[in-house]
Amino acid sequence: MAIADPQVFKAYDIRGIHGEQIDDEDAYAIGRAYARVLAELRSKPSSELRVGLGRDMRLEAPSFSERFRDGLVAEGCAVIDAGQIATEMLYFLVGTRELDGGAVITASHNPKGYIGAKLVREGALALSGEAGIGDIRDLVAAGLPNDAPGGGSVEAVADLFAEFHDYATGLIDVGAVKPLKVVVDGGNGMAGPMVGPLLDRMGLDLQTTCWEPDGEFPDHEPNPMLPENREFVIERVRSEGADLGIAWDGDADRCFFIDSDGEFVDGDFLTALLARQVLEKDPGATILYDVRASRAVRDTVAELGGRSDVNRVGHAFFKLGLREQKAAFGGEVSGHYYFRDFWCADSGTLPALYVLELLSKDTRTLAEMVGEYRSRYFISGEINSEVGDQEAKMSQLAERFADGEVSKLDGISVDYEDWHFNVRPSNTEPLLRLNLESLVSREDMERRRDELLELIRS
Repeated sequence: MAIADPQVFKAYDIRGIHGEQIDDEDAYAIGRAYARVLAELRSKPSSELRVGLGRDMRLEAPSFSERFRDGLVAEGCAVIDAGQIATEMLYFLVGTRELDGGAVITASHNPKGYIGAKLVREGALALSGEAGIGDIRDLVAAGLPNDAPGGGSVEAVADLFAEFHDYATGLIDVGAVKPLKVVVDGGNGMAGPMVGPLLDRMGLDLQTTCWEPDGEFPDHEPNPMLPENREFVIERVRSEGADLGIAWDGDADRCFFIDSDGEFVDGDFLTALLARQVLEKDPGATILYDVRASRAVRDTVAELGGRSDVNRVGHAFFKLGLREQKAAFGGEVSGHYYFRDFWCADSGTLPALYVLELLSKDTRTLAEMVGEYRSRYFISGEINSEVGDQEAKMSQLAERFADGEVSKLDGISVDYEDWHFNVRPSNTEPLLRLNLESLVSREDMERRRDELLELIRS
């Protein structure tokens, strides 16, 4: 049976409303199709594949995961099932056991009622719409034969959390971490069990909120990118006089930071700070940043003797980019941070540990560190505009700003000496997304932002 809504096959994962766009029988078909695509990618029969599997805390995840697993077994795969875990722990499972691939059943930061899957091949390298997910979509739409070969198996994994915790803490100087006061918001997702035991080891004054996994999401949606979902942690940081606030999304592969003044830390500024930590551990390393990012990243890396390069937006492209350039670290404005020492995958754990280490070793507060960037780099944040013909509008912008340095690596980017912008199309909606930065002043940024928006929306 074909998927009810082909829109569940996204650029970087599979995701939709359970019972309306995708259901448990679809999970079975997707599991079978994934096994066949992975077999093709690995150049071996599906009966020889070893595939990791995990699921998050969503109410639909147990049944969806079970049917996805049945699909893998029907195609002859040996399934290593870790049960309820965070997304990056699936990457850890695939990486440490040298599996052929893996899937975690999750809908990431989406509200209650959504379900889906993030899929990887060997080395935790992500499948994407351009590499694998489109093939799965086509196989499911065409209809899979009824005579699946069968013969697969299931093995349960024990103590993955303990293994993961030991690995993560080995990447920082745990003994250097001071007893900082930290407010954490798990969004009732997977951050509590994944990161909580690590933070408990460090002697922090830890203030936990929404820390227990709960697919009902009783407090707020598990998406800290939306300002309304981080109001609570911001208020707690201010009322407690905390050194730091950290919030995670539902599957905990992204984390977001609130400084000691209760101000949200933009992802590109956090990328610059994390680059400092990485370059201290690995002098001269290569750092990747996305096309939307502030020049704070590039300038910081240059000041510290590292090498930096720009990359396409999206976790599949970043994981590939880190491998191709042998980069030590990469960061996206959206809060995804990638580490060579973590199979070039994104992690919501390592940025938290790195920032705690940074604050313990530096005499400045996080507000002071980020304040140095805010006073020099004036960023607009991402602004969406509904545009019918995205390609035509981007061509118009390229012509209008032809006197700048124009790049079409991802959408259109135009650089001038004291300002720059990127405009990218949405993968799923008739939207153009603008990010702009001025190195002159906030007023200059706002003036140029408004001019661009007028052009985009005209």
